Amino acid sequence: MMSLHEEFEATGNWLFRRRGYLPLVLFPLLLVAARKSAGLSGDDRLDLAWEGACLLLALGGLGLRAATVGFVPRDTSGRNTGGQLAGSLNTSGLYSVVRHPLYLGNYLMWLGVALFSRSWWAPVIVSLVFWLYYERIMFAEEAFLSRRFGSLYTSWAAITPAFLPRLTLWRSPQIRFSLLTVLRREHSSLLALMASLTVLEIVSDHASTGRLVLDPVWGTALAATLVLCLGVRAIKHRTRLLHVQGR
Repeated sequence: MMSLHEEFEATGNWLFRRRGYLPLVLFPLLLVAARKSAGLSGDDRLDLAWEGACLLLALGGLGLRAATVGFVPRDTSGRNTGGQLAGSLNTSGLYSVVRHPLYLGNYLMWLGVALFSRSWWAPVIVSLVFWLYYERIMFAEEAFLSRRFGSLYTSWAAITPAFLPRLTLWRSPQIRFSLLTVLRREHSSLLALMASLTVLEIVSDHASTGRLVLDPVWGTALAATLVLCLGVRAIKHRTRLLHVQGR
């Protein structure tokens, strides 16, 4: 029979391998929220301002991810799903102020999308599920890093917060920022974000007007994002232009 510590780690590893798609089970909930909350303000300017604020929050989360992966070496902070992987321990840049900057970025992105539904309960549920879900993943990751790096990890973890940044601890990144690495690794996140917001906008408009239409602004934004991401994907898989040595 497993101890509680072993059970938490086993559950965290199981969730880690599926972290790329399991959170998507929340999206139908957001669709329901968008439909039920459609047209609550009745003010087009207020609605536009709200959409802009939600978009900025979500893009802030994506920016946090970009600012993290742009400074990390190869075999760290990856999208691997086969198991835990760490060629080295990141302790500078955003990792000097928070232990899990990528998951913080994920949360801000999901929070922005949840708030976009204009429902008070959607962001509450998303936050609770996120907490329970990623808590197990972070537990498993930290158990792995503790075994992998020993005292180096425990010394860093002892002073670095897990999720809420402490900016006074900031240490400059040890390597230069790589935009090519960000494009290679984060273009799919940008596409998923824009597609999610556009779908929520369509559902909300349909609920309030009874017509299935695509707002020109959101349609243009999604189309531009799609073209960009398809281009990056083609370059990624057919050339070596986005591959940076040591990243």
